[in-house]
Amino acid sequence: MISIRNLTFSWGHRKIFDNISLDIMPHKITAIMGPSGTGKTTLLKLIGGQLKPDSGTIIVDQQNVHTLSRNKLFTLRKKMGMLFQSGALLTDMSVYDNIAFPLREHTQLPESMIRTLVLMKLNAVGLRGARELMPSELSGGMARRVAMARALALDPEMIMYDEPFTGQDPISLGVLVELIQTLKQTLHLTSIVVSHDVQETTQIADYIYLLSEGKIAGHGTPTELLNSNSLWVQQFMQAKADGPVPFHYPANDLTDDLLAKN
Repeated sequence: MISIRNLTFSWGHRKIFDNISLDIMPHKITAIMGPSGTGKTTLLKLIGGQLKPDSGTIIVDQQNVHTLSRNKLFTLRKKMGMLFQSGALLTDMSVYDNIAFPLREHTQLPESMIRTLVLMKLNAVGLRGARELMPSELSGGMARRVAMARALALDPEMIMYDEPFTGQDPISLGVLVELIQTLKQTLHLTSIVVSHDVQETTQIADYIYLLSEGKIAGHGTPTELLNSNSLWVQQFMQAKADGPVPFHYPANDLTDDLLAKN
């Protein structure tokens, strides 16, 4: 579904990706993991064409994203659903109107059919009864599920989840994990999950890429990574405080610092 080859991208003088290559297989859940600040969300923006790489190619559904015209890029984006980290619901619209918005914007469907589709999407995430609520009346977990229903509104072929588990209580976590699995199985979606939550992600991912310092530090199935011989992979997957990524930020010797004159 997605083939990334020799991707290099920088913010100013900081290199976010340094000649990386990876594949996102169709109808599978692929996780992009790594510590905060490693460019996981940036990768989603590159796939969606919001950012352009310094070099390399990103092929989505046999199309080179960054050589497409504006109209063709917008057409390709209709095949992509996006669950933003914050949910990004439109605060002055009801739950119903948030889901209806992309349908009204991108289709010529009559309101009667839009109503049917909105109720079906909300029912899929268990919130059909909340359709008249405003975003301010939703819990964090409910808002994330409404955002998921909106991401599915145009029946995309793939969906990208940006930190779907962040800030969720245990019950909401369980609901989201089950929803992502169910959507893949019932709709045969290609799913990309960006996360640093090891436990939840390894439950659902078919394949995982670990990013660190602009490179792919490890990749494989959850079982392969959990049994990896790489010290860095072990530190991340087992949440160890110290290892290849040191606990202490580089500094002078403590004794020298304490005895130094101001």
